[in-house]
Amino acid sequence: MTPEERAVSNLNATFVRPAKFYLSGFSNVPHVKYYYVFLCFAYIITVLGNSFLLSTIYQVKTLHTPKYMIVFNLAFTDLCGSTALIPKVLDTLVFDRRYIVYEACLSHMFFVLVFVSIQSWTLVTMAFDRFIAICFPLRYHSIVTKTVITAMLLFVWAFFITLLALDIWSIVRLSFCRSLVVKSIYCDYAPVFLLACNDTSLNRMLAYVAFVVVLCIPLVLITLTYVCISVALSRIATGEERLKAFKTCTSHLILVAIFFLPIAGTNIASVTTYIHPNTRIINSSLTHIVPALLNPIIYSLKTEEVLISIKKLCKRNRITNTTKKG
Repeated sequence: MTPEERAVSNLNATFVRPAKFYLSGFSNVPHVKYYYVFLCFAYIITVLGNSFLLSTIYQVKTLHTPKYMIVFNLAFTDLCGSTALIPKVLDTLVFDRRYIVYEACLSHMFFVLVFVSIQSWTLVTMAFDRFIAICFPLRYHSIVTKTVITAMLLFVWAFFITLLALDIWSIVRLSFCRSLVVKSIYCDYAPVFLLACNDTSLNRMLAYVAFVVVLCIPLVLITLTYVCISVALSRIATGEERLKAFKTCTSHLILVAIFFLPIAGTNIASVTTYIHPNTRIINSSLTHIVPALLNPIIYSLKTEEVLISIKKLCKRNRITNTTKKG
């Protein structure tokens, strides 16, 4: 191959699949080092909190129920999602390694989006559990079984792995002949495909599908379940019984608010008004980071079964340590 042919070949390769993207998020932001400290703190607490919750559910046999299979899945996806996002973001920002290899960019995008999608539908599965428990209490144990919950969760995993693989494929087919500067702190879907110079109509359609499937449908389903739960609770005779039944839903409602409100707010604001890129990036990153940080804390402090199990586990470990010393 002549030097001229080699140059053309290299140009075509770069045209279709650039060697690297440049992540421009948080450029020229004052006091951004405080955000780095927050990210470090958030990741440490997220890992410790979710690992502790996973360990508690695994070790305490009374928590080996369909309900806590869902909680286990949420804690696992929180842990994996934060691990997929935060270390890479810190590496990019703290060490100023803003260039990311094309293949690494797509794999990073895939894992971040898969885990946030599964988190969304895990909350829907929790709503299903609460709906059956309150609206059909006598049939709860026959409907909400380990087999049913396992099937639901496996379907969610398989569906979103397939959907996000399709999204990644839709980017692989694009040519990047314009800017290679991604206006984000990680390889988010829209900021990447918007850089392409050929037809992106398929990507836009898939982005809308993902928005509807990950945000809109779960919100509608969760809202409908709580409308039904409210109707069922209104038929309970005494206020004390009504309050006791509602308390079993409080942890889930807090998790739903923490997860969906920031995402909905960011998307609505971006459609209706202008948002500074750095503001959008901060809001977007917080929607991934804060739920995973707070979920294990909320479930550990707001759920009586988990609190009792933690106390039993601590007591058992204390007795074991005392026995070994003796």
